[in-house]
Amino acid sequence: MIKVENQVFLLSTKHTTYAFRVTETKHLEHLYYGRKITVKNPEALIEKHAFAPGNTNTYDQEHMNFSLEDMSLEMSSYGKGDIWEPFVEVVHADGSFSSDFLFEKAEVLDGKEEFETLPGSYGIPASKAEDENAKGVVEHLCVTLKDKNYGLKLELHYYVYADCDVICRSSKLFNESEKEIRVNRLMSTQLDFDTADFTFTSFNGAWAREMKRTDTKVRAGKVVNASYTGTSSSRANPFVMLSKEETTEDFGDCYGLNLIYSGNHYEAAQVTTYGKTRVVTGINPQSFTYVVEPGEVLEAPEAVMAYSNEGFNGMSQCMHAFVRNHIVRGEWQYKERPVLLNSWEAAYFDINEKKLLNLAKAGKEVGIELFVMDDGWFGERNDDKHSLGDWYVNKKKLPNGVKGLCDKINALGLDFGIWVEPEMVNVNSELYQKHPEWVLEIPGVAHSEGRNQRILDLTNPEVQDFIIASMSEVFSSANIAYVKWDMNRTFTDYFSKSLPADRQGEVAHRYVIGLYRTMKVLTEKFPHILFEGCCAGGNRFDLGIMSYFPQIWASDDTDAVCRALIQTGCSYGYPMSVVGAHVSSCPNHQTLRTTPIETRFHVASFGVCGYECNLCDMKSEDVAAIKAQIELYKKWRSVLQFGSFYRGRSFYTGDQVSHIDGSAGNITEWTCVAPDKSKAVGMLMQKLVEPNTMYAYYKAKGLDPEKEYHFYNRILKYSVKNFGDLVNTAAPIHVKPDSLLHNVIAKFVKMDGETEDCDVYGDTLMYHGVKLKQAFAATGYNEETRYFPDFGSRMYFMEEK
Repeated sequence: MIKVENQVFLLSTKHTTYAFRVTETKHLEHLYYGRKITVKNPEALIEKHAFAPGNTNTYDQEHMNFSLEDMSLEMSSYGKGDIWEPFVEVVHADGSFSSDFLFEKAEVLDGKEEFETLPGSYGIPASKAEDENAKGVVEHLCVTLKDKNYGLKLELHYYVYADCDVICRSSKLFNESEKEIRVNRLMSTQLDFDTADFTFTSFNGAWAREMKRTDTKVRAGKVVNASYTGTSSSRANPFVMLSKEETTEDFGDCYGLNLIYSGNHYEAAQVTTYGKTRVVTGINPQSFTYVVEPGEVLEAPEAVMAYSNEGFNGMSQCMHAFVRNHIVRGEWQYKERPVLLNSWEAAYFDINEKKLLNLAKAGKEVGIELFVMDDGWFGERNDDKHSLGDWYVNKKKLPNGVKGLCDKINALGLDFGIWVEPEMVNVNSELYQKHPEWVLEIPGVAHSEGRNQRILDLTNPEVQDFIIASMSEVFSSANIAYVKWDMNRTFTDYFSKSLPADRQGEVAHRYVIGLYRTMKVLTEKFPHILFEGCCAGGNRFDLGIMSYFPQIWASDDTDAVCRALIQTGCSYGYPMSVVGAHVSSCPNHQTLRTTPIETRFHVASFGVCGYECNLCDMKSEDVAAIKAQIELYKKWRSVLQFGSFYRGRSFYTGDQVSHIDGSAGNITEWTCVAPDKSKAVGMLMQKLVEPNTMYAYYKAKGLDPEKEYHFYNRILKYSVKNFGDLVNTAAPIHVKPDSLLHNVIAKFVKMDGETEDCDVYGDTLMYHGVKLKQAFAATGYNEETRYFPDFGSRMYFMEEK
């Protein structure tokens, strides 16, 4: 709900309040954002000033009692006393850097208009809903500021999503003067806090190790999380958190901030000398200069803000609901995603119709629903040095074309998917030889390449049209149900040959705008296709891409241990329904680590589960295991993909020290609960065995405390070979490890796993947990013992009685 009274603005969701006001000088003073409060008299929220602090500058001679340097503001700029992180930086025609944006008007608007150049959130206008707190409703406040000295107008937009406790912000800068201006910075949101006791959490990493949670106490100076890769990047995801030192997964204040943007971004938390904290998020100002001509407007991406007093999990629930209901859209928004088999790690570039059909047949036998042909099907694509951009089928590999293969795949009862990388080109390609001017590179300067490829210039509408036309031809060439859209390098040498010299500071942003136009046209033209974003794994895992593609490949790393940490990181800001996750073979292709096949499945099943392995070459017992896994996943798919996801213990350690029970840093614990709380799935995974440690427990989250649940595990049998030459403690004759006799015994003798089966109320499951059967600890093994080796895991199921 949005309430405006006496130039005080109150924005309310179910559980939060956001407040600001217009001061006597017509600046916007930020008053409060946090747990929902009753505001009868706003005077209690307003900071009192009798005299400005020493050695500061006052705004004007009529208001000597305060300085903008010591104010909490909704937006800031340089030149009038505020010296902290600015919201906007403009170079005017006369060379001045000063801006003085003052309040002009405010309007509560019906619904939310679309951006002209960028994607944004969406919702039902309040006028079309019976209740402003109903699911999907958005309320819109537009505050207009005018620069006192120059002909510029700044609109601050606030979008209130009461149903998921989220408030979005964006800004638009209008040049209403008669001369061009240069914009060096236009942020999306600014949050000023009265105190300096926050921890700034970012999610950093690199290729194959994305989304590592990093906590930094902000007590003085500035902490920055930013990307300069041309993408939202695996180095620094645009989602960040602010929390108090005592905040945990389930208790304490937590703010989450994200950006609906896929390019260079910037999130900064700065503590002022007066003990305030300012946070800004938006486009990275590094090398950003945007020329705005008279009559033109510059849009900033939409920022997303969520708050919860119920810790990180509470905030995550807000973000998850927002992404599911207001970012992901189209036919696949709430539709269960198919179990796929991808050809990449099974064959890499060495593919042909026969090999792919054999793989698809093997997939069909275990329950796969969608077969995906990855890289290598087009041009002369036998390695990563050739043919990107030449989107015609390689008839040597696929003599019957894509359609011929697709028809045969469909005849097996499987849907068919395909891999593309439309934004890239190899120098060794027909496209580059024909259109070298279509590439981002500096003329006459040696180009720094990544993965032997270059980036097409999507600032150029002609290039956008080429991608739209070539991809339309590919997508309509057969009954294609799924597209994996890849982008395997970061930017160097930011330069567009289609822009003049004074516009090169716009290249990074204009590229993203061109990408969005391309994606929008194609997803609207092919609404039935399930698009999955990929960018060297998680190099563009962001809300901008999710506005077009309902899921994203979170990482090229499929190692279960790494993935547990990566998916935990993703879960802070993103629901599991957008996280692509695959079961692959071992030793893992990225780490050479060997993990149990059930653990690989358990981790992948909490995302959008698929497989990426050569089923034709796998052991029969592994193929049988995969068939049982897929059957189980289909049964619980709706809960795992669209349930409420909660984190328990984690491999993330922070400042913790590992304890003997493995509760800090050695255990990952997840729970996913059906929307009606009638069902739930839990997972417990350990990293390394601690000797002589039998005790373990599983503690659920998100259940109905008053419901009674049937709690049980998946009963498995284990190969006797897992126990090595311990077999000789029970065998009547000596068995040499890995001998023919050992293998024969292993074929017929399986070790029973433990059984967990009890009826438990939700409150017991959440507040006490279930004490599990003891783990093997070298003192004996039977069906009452939990086989729990390095990287071992369990899935637990809870069903309302």
